[in-house]
Amino acid sequence: MTMARPDLDPELRELLAAMPLMSQLSPEILAQLRQLPSPPVESLPTRRPVDRREVTVPAKDGTPIPLSVFSPAYTDRVTADAPCVYWMHGGGMVMGDRFSQIDIPLEWLDTFGAVVVSVDYRLAPEATGTALVDDCYQGLLWIAGHSAELGIDPSRIVVAGASAGGGLAAGVTLLARDLGTPAIAGQMLIGPMLDHRNTSTSSRQYSGGPGVWTREMNEFGWRAVIGDLADDEVSPYISPALADDLTGLPTTYIDTGSAEVFRDEDTDYATRIWAAGGQSELHVWAGAFHGFDALFPQARISGTARRTRTEWLARLLSSNGVA
Repeated sequence: MTMARPDLDPELRELLAAMPLMSQLSPEILAQLRQLPSPPVESLPTRRPVDRREVTVPAKDGTPIPLSVFSPAYTDRVTADAPCVYWMHGGGMVMGDRFSQIDIPLEWLDTFGAVVVSVDYRLAPEATGTALVDDCYQGLLWIAGHSAELGIDPSRIVVAGASAGGGLAAGVTLLARDLGTPAIAGQMLIGPMLDHRNTSTSSRQYSGGPGVWTREMNEFGWRAVIGDLADDEVSPYISPALADDLTGLPTTYIDTGSAEVFRDEDTDYATRIWAAGGQSELHVWAGAFHGFDALFPQARISGTARRTRTEWLARLLSSNGVA
């Protein structure tokens, strides 16, 4: 029997009705999805002129990891006090690239003059275990080591990501805390994928039917990352919900939908940050499904969610300098 579920926001329900949905992922479906091109970055509207350059950084095993760097195009000398948003894309750990959902952080380039760096971490199942989060961490080290060249203030680096990217951002933040470097001003986790165990009430609610991201699709993504590891062998850097200690984390923003798989693991992560004495701002958007604002940015609730994130970021950056 299907469990009762929160109703969808009426506008989102109408928009979703016209979208083809899946109930599961398979290697064959994944191969097809990976062939779909990303929207051309050049077509994204920005209010500021943007400079873009491509760099690579070596992974721990030497594999080159691409980064795209988006900077406001200044006519005068670049100062060294811009904030930086380090972006990790979504895609269930198994698909997507550094241009996926890039319109979200580019809004902050427009609003704050932020430098946006997006990482093309390796995907599962070709990469497994900590490889994905390690790739993202190497990108963060590169940003910190090139802050003067990038024109950024190293005290105003924010890590951010959506879905799988939100989980990776959480893992990178744990790594940076435990290794003592680099400093992170805040983490923004948008519908983050935090818990490989997939046992929450919200996970069970969104099982057995087509959707944007179902319990079965979530299981596929996590199996691809975890491989043959037993539960007690999974690192909290891979599955951040496993972290016993959430002290010492930077201020955190988490949002999720009431009608999505990740709702309960996301709200639990925020609650545990508070219990550890940390600061977290949590928003659960009533009637929102996973990825609602990326899929349908024109919806009223999507606009509200995006404005709320931007307002949080403005407060954070103001407390670390002039936004």
